[in-house]
Amino acid sequence: MTVEPDPLHQPAAPVVTESVPDLQLQMLVRLMSEDDGAALPLTLLVAGGLLHGELISHEAWKADWARGLRGVGGAGAHLLERFPEQVDQEVAARQGAAARRLPQWIHLRNATCLGGSGDPVVMPLWRGRLADVSGWSLGTPA
Repeated sequence: MTVEPDPLHQPAAPVVTESVPDLQLQMLVRLMSEDDGAALPLTLLVAGGLLHGELISHEAWKADWARGLRGVGGAGAHLLERFPEQVDQEVAARQGAAARRLPQWIHLRNATCLGGSGDPVVMPLWRGRLADVSGWSLGTPA
């Protein structure tokens, strides 16, 4: 006679969980990639608090980032000239066909972070992982 193991008394295997980005927000980010001149006011709920600014495409963010890098001083500043493009080339080489999937990153211009009781933190450019956004709304706080 064979006794079948009781599934309720089996040792549980570890489960790895990963945050899943909001599908509608991913699709909104992808829509913004169709026009590098477009920007939408957006408010995000992230671990640090509320973050609001203009949602922009990856290409618009990359162009603004490259302009900002040109203003960096120091002996190695010239090395930063092509850095944003080199990063994109490396990502494309690693992802191959997976590059057509939904975006994993979100980009804001003129971002303001409101967290805790401290003063607002203003950033000309912000990039974050979509999986780290726990809530969002079109528009910015009044």
